[in-house]
Amino acid sequence: MSGAEQPSQELANFIGITVKGLGHSSLGGFLHRWENVIFSFIAAVFLVVIAYLAQRGRALIPERRLQNALEVLVESLSNFVSGVLGEKEGRHYLPYIGTLFLYILIMNFMGMVPGMKSPTSSLNTTAALAFCTFVYVQYTGIRRLGIVGYLDHMAGNPRMPEEKGVFKIFLILLFIPIHILLFIIHVIGEFVKPVSLSLRLFGNITGEDALLYVFVVLGLSIPIMFLSLIGGMVQAMVFSLLSAVYISMMLPHESAEHH
Repeated sequence: MSGAEQPSQELANFIGITVKGLGHSSLGGFLHRWENVIFSFIAAVFLVVIAYLAQRGRALIPERRLQNALEVLVESLSNFVSGVLGEKEGRHYLPYIGTLFLYILIMNFMGMVPGMKSPTSSLNTTAALAFCTFVYVQYTGIRRLGIVGYLDHMAGNPRMPEEKGVFKIFLILLFIPIHILLFIIHVIGEFVKPVSLSLRLFGNITGEDALLYVFVVLGLSIPIMFLSLIGGMVQAMVFSLLSAVYISMMLPHESAEHH
């Protein structure tokens, strides 16, 4: 497929139309290559602008609809995250998980706007989002548990047996291979999580965009747009929920036990 061609399973967007008009020029190749990055950047700018407009002239008793709407949204997200991580931890990790949810939600919905495209229909975009969660989860584990505690967690929290003498040495030698195996399994599991996150979001949004294209061609855009709204919100929620769960699994045991 050349840089000027629009994929048949997607609705046309303004970058694809521009690339088709430019042909095989260097600018056309650049726009085609960075198409999803540009749409992702547009989603980020949109969130920044909305946040700026909402906080400008904010009041303790809000009178503007935008501030009211965003306060309700933030409170709902806080309850959502606290339901997974608990009240204290939920407030601490709300900025990341809440931003992740809103960013994915906007990108999912962009495909329903004429001339726009859902960047989450690209595996590169979803893989980048999943990689961010992977790095954040590992950083959380190391910061909250320490290097030794992090390695201890990855090895299945091995503990010295209480027995004494030769039997204690025997148990230590017996359990060392088991915990090495658990460590390897946990490491593999940590790398599988971002792969699962990225493929799930990519597959669902790509499928929704393909259905949207087919239904628009058939002149039945209203029903599929309603379903796409629900699907886009569910996918953003699932991605954020799993990210919160992965973070909770890295927290110290007393936090998990309290929750």
